[in-house]
Formats: sequence, structure tokens, C-alpha cells
Amino acid sequence: MADPTGDRAVRRLGGCGSDAAVTASDPHPPDEQYDTSLFESGKPDLDRWFHEHALSVEVCRAGRTFVWQIDGRMVAYCTIAAHLLVRDDLPRSLGRGNPAQIPAVLLARLALDKALQGQGLGGVLLAEALGRVVDATRTVGARFLIVDAIDESATGFYVKYGFRSIPGTIAG
Repeated sequence: MADPTGDRAVRRLGGCGSDAAVTASDPHPPDEQYDTSLFESGKPDLDRWFHEHALSVEVCRAGRTFVWQIDGRMVAYCTIAAHLLVRDDLPRSLGRGNPAQIPAVLLARLALDKALQGQGLGGVLLAEALGRVVDATRTVGARFLIVDAIDESATGFYVKYGFRSIPGTIAG
């Protein structure tokens, strides 16, 4: 968990091993504008979720999905949603002083194509997602940013960037 405060981080991904720019799209129905057929993150559950659920989540506004592309081909995505924590479910050190229900933001999905992994772009993608969270919390309050890491490798990635595991949770 991290407290979503600070300035906008990165608005453009670069250094992808080519001259092509990787740009973040505005929120849109993900499958309508980009070729998603070749996207493969190495995490089948993340790939499957994008293909089976991202469009419906976007349309019903249960979450916002942002797609990164190179020359019209999807290379990364993240999905952000509103979330609510119950103070009594948190360790006392985090819950103390908060209302019974604590507004939060959920970083529901974050995935980068395998072809771009190992170049430090996961951190850049995370910074972009955090920038969008910061923008949102300038209008709507949220106390925490929550991530449900998909596996131990993902947990390690988030811990590397300052997130904390919560005891008693799947990753904690």
C-alpha cells in the first residue's frame, strides 16, 4: 500500500529499444482503437482479463483502463478503480484515526508486453498509473492506493517501489 500523494510522474514511456514512442491513450473502450491480438504480458490471467473484461469494465465505468501503444499495437495497460477499505480490517497502525470506511483507489491491473520487460519500463508504467491516481485524488479524496498483486513476483515489484504488504492478506 502507498499513500497517493506527490506530483505527476511520467506522462510518456520512452527508451523502448526503438525510435517509436510509446504513448498512453485517454480512457476508451480498449479493444476499439488498438491491435490487442499480439499483446502477451507473460501472465495469462492478466492477458485473459484484458481480452474478456476490460471493455465491459470500461463501458459500465467500474474501472478505467489506459492502453499504451506503439504504432497502433497495444504494449501495456493498467486499470484503476475506486475502492473502499473498512478500518477494522486494517492493522491498527494503518486504520487508527481514519473513519470506519476509508476511501481508496485500486490499481486493479498493470501489465507490460513481454517484449518490453527487463528495460525498466514496468516502473515507468507504474509511475504513469500513479500520476493518474494523483490527478483523480485532486478531485475525489482517497487515503490509500491498494494493489492486489497477482503473484509473489508482482508483490516483489510493488515492494521495490515502496508498497507495503499488509499482514493477514494473500500477499502479506
